[in-house]
Amino acid sequence: MSKIDLNLQFLFNEYELIDRYKKAAELGYKFVELQNPYGIDLNELKLLISDLGLKQILINVDVLDESTGIMNLALNPNKKDEFKKRIENSVKYCDQLNVNAINCIPGPKLADIEDSIQYDTFIENLLYSSPLFESCGTKLLMEPINVYDQPGFFINNSTDGAKVVEDVNHNNFGLQYDVYHMQLMEGNLMNNIEKYISIIGHFQIADVVGRNEPGTGEINYHTIFKHIDNLGYEGFIGAEYKPLKTTEEGLSWIEEYENIQIS
Repeated sequence: MSKIDLNLQFLFNEYELIDRYKKAAELGYKFVELQNPYGIDLNELKLLISDLGLKQILINVDVLDESTGIMNLALNPNKKDEFKKRIENSVKYCDQLNVNAINCIPGPKLADIEDSIQYDTFIENLLYSSPLFESCGTKLLMEPINVYDQPGFFINNSTDGAKVVEDVNHNNFGLQYDVYHMQLMEGNLMNNIEKYISIIGHFQIADVVGRNEPGTGEINYHTIFKHIDNLGYEGFIGAEYKPLKTTEEGLSWIEEYENIQIS
């Protein structure tokens, strides 16, 4: 059975961040994800999640290079120490919030450094981080992202994402597969999901075009969900889309799909 978690970075943007957690719980949803929780005091967030009976499924590593405003710190060979400090902070959040998975994106490539050096830096950083997250029970993942929404993104397809997993070669590292991004980059969703299911630690979804609710575009999510279930996937699927109207109105899409768990 597909287990859906709500992405609070994208959903309930009608509300302040703390209130998004409250709204998800009010509507009966138990599972949530949030790319950037670091602006919320850790103790406050831990208490809030506990009081609401929620489960924090996923967060992201903060890879923002503050000197450039670009989220590609994990690629920069000159900023490995800064990256390690971010990892230390992320481990604290994962440990205290009992987070299932954490996503470390590479971001757009750096213009003034050879691609091979950036790649080696990324692999080194991921290999350093994997056992640290393993110690608190959180799976480290990496997500390929399409180059239309984010031009120059360093890893942008499932084949290259799988190569990263192979080169890191750590049992606590895997692939985050975003159906929206991969439909734009390569299509062939059913075959690729089956090909890489053994290393996929988390899915995210939105429809094409527009990155709106499932059922509003060209992706047959009835087939996708059934396929994922048939492959024996037991993880979560993050609803990371832009609501066409309000989040609450848009959530009606879930009622159209059988065997979806939300709590």
